[in-house]
Amino acid sequence: MHFKYGYGKGYREFDIPDKNIMAELRQNKVDVGLTGIDEVTRALREPIASKRLSEIVKSGERVVIITSDITRPMPSKTVLPPVIDELLQAGARYEDITVVFALGSHRKHTEEEMRYLVGDDIYEKVRCVDSDANRCRMLGTTSRGTPVEIFEEVADADRVICLGNIEYHYFAGYSGGAKAIMPGVSTRAAIQANHSAMVRDEARAGALDDNPVRLDIDEVVKFVPIDFIVNVVLDEEKTIIKAVAGHYLHAHREGCRFLDRLYKVTIPEKADIVITTPGGFPKDINLYQAQKALDNAKHAVRDNGIIILLASCSEGYGEKVFERWINASDSPDSLIESIRRNFELGGHKAAAIALVEKKARVFIVSDLDPAMCRHIYMEPFGSMQEAIDHAFSIMGPDARVLLMPHGGSTLPVVGQAGA
Repeated sequence: MHFKYGYGKGYREFDIPDKNIMAELRQNKVDVGLTGIDEVTRALREPIASKRLSEIVKSGERVVIITSDITRPMPSKTVLPPVIDELLQAGARYEDITVVFALGSHRKHTEEEMRYLVGDDIYEKVRCVDSDANRCRMLGTTSRGTPVEIFEEVADADRVICLGNIEYHYFAGYSGGAKAIMPGVSTRAAIQANHSAMVRDEARAGALDDNPVRLDIDEVVKFVPIDFIVNVVLDEEKTIIKAVAGHYLHAHREGCRFLDRLYKVTIPEKADIVITTPGGFPKDINLYQAQKALDNAKHAVRDNGIIILLASCSEGYGEKVFERWINASDSPDSLIESIRRNFELGGHKAAAIALVEKKARVFIVSDLDPAMCRHIYMEPFGSMQEAIDHAFSIMGPDARVLLMPHGGSTLPVVGQAGA
């Protein structure tokens, strides 16, 4: 069978014998009504556990809208116009509104990237800024000891609106909700304290109620009230097929339940070979982001199997601390032990990759220099076909193959139906 998967802003193609294919994991079929901007508008008119946004905001108030940076597939240019229309209905003026891109620990945007994210019309009318970890205000400490250090433009706003897309997160459970605040507009020290709980078993994809990372994130709202959220779920074509709006917790949880129906996919057993990819730009912009597709694949591969990661990684490793941890380690075991002894943001993703490599061999097809791949204990290949053929030579001609064309979104679950 012939396959064509997203890679950067293009594609890579390969073939696998039909007899070896266990399954190609796609989204489950769900009932979809409105899509795109129409679905966002519907959600704004039918908020969950909240008044309408136009009834919350008052004329003259300073409004901050937090949205995702360019490493996320969040379609801000689609979601922002109806949100801003609601604000204008409430009496807000364009000059009262600031769009803040939640960088977390990521790099700053160029002006061209900001314009691309929000669209020309909004960029010309509304002030758009990156969050800045050097301009944060200490507001308190969570019960788990995380300092609540928030970008001052958010801390000083009269109203805070959080946008985001909901997908699985390998240790926060799900993206979206209050995650726009923590880690979105927080300091590196705050993010590091929050993320340090990732080593606990409860910190896993698809987990909320007992997840220490997510519980800590949601507690931050005691110090930085979120007045309203708009979160969206995207299908495999990156089209909005579900929007939730309103209360930061109740609306978010409703979105998570929809995501489970869509992307939690049952598999009968684990595969010998798993092919996974983030699905192209922007999710495979660097290895730091592409790691999420690798992490979801670990749930589908048998012990001592092979995972083949297809990810362009055109911007390299993507994060300086991540790179330093990779270069300083001498084995996956040393990476894992080091992060347990001395947690550091950035190093945590290197350790997460190492945990996968303890379970399975990892082949990679990317734009990375082969030496960079070997530094993170992955085996580089020049083409998908070369990687696949080599995997068969190791696992045998009858090896069972599972494919994850949207690996960062799909959560495989053995023998358990999605919620």
